[in-house]
Amino acid sequence: MTVLRVAAGQAEARPGGDETTVRANAATAARLTTRAAAEGARVLVLPEAFLTGHEPGAFAGPLPAPRDLSGPVGGWLAELQQAATDGDVVVVVSTALDRGTRRTLSSLVVRPGGEVVAAYDKQHLDGLERRHFVVGDAGASVEVDGVRLGLSICYDGCFPEHARAAAADGAQAYLTSAAWFPGGEHRRDLHVASRALENGVYAVLSGLTGRCGALRFTGGSAVVDPEGRVLARLGEEEGLAIADVDTDVVAQVQEAHPMLRDRRSDLGTRHLR
Repeated sequence: MTVLRVAAGQAEARPGGDETTVRANAATAARLTTRAAAEGARVLVLPEAFLTGHEPGAFAGPLPAPRDLSGPVGGWLAELQQAATDGDVVVVVSTALDRGTRRTLSSLVVRPGGEVVAAYDKQHLDGLERRHFVVGDAGASVEVDGVRLGLSICYDGCFPEHARAAAADGAQAYLTSAAWFPGGEHRRDLHVASRALENGVYAVLSGLTGRCGALRFTGGSAVVDPEGRVLARLGEEEGLAIADVDTDVVAQVQEAHPMLRDRRSDLGTRHLR
């Protein structure tokens, strides 16, 4: 049995891809990391595009390159790297990235010791995002203390196939960095619970909250168990939703409700009768 405490953090982010703004958002991320560590969390998930803000003007302007964010402690993410190291917390934080020939919405993994890896690029873009970014071409998971965690960003989590691919690859929890607008709360909450229930895994959603430029976001960070029950949830306030991922519970639920094992990838030809 492995029990891994995870935290979904939410706060406001400032819009902009310049160094000053990214450092300011990284400082907010560092503050949440320190709080998560004090609560015993080993993993902290942060919202979509948290380092640059989720805002059209920010997406259209200059964005950080991977080299700006992946350097040794002392660079743009210095405070966050130090907080992750001091608290022994693995932080999943999303950002818009300029990769030279393409731009992506991505998840960075910041590990204790200061290592920063651009681990995942969002695979499902909505209408606004398609103007600025290209889709990622591969899924990704990370392992912390032997627990496999699938990565997703916002709209990814609306597609059952995305979480199913992570679970089929052995993920025991599905982590989503999100930014939901007002009016989408019902769908947001259904999506995160459904991804957990369908696959017998934990689902962790971190939602951007408050104002980001002219836009407003509704938070809703949550941790949901493998049967779709909410273990922790926030409203629109800054804070952390914290719960334990228990690999024994995952195994028990998947044995009792073996949808992963019983699924059929080929359902044959459909007929209209």
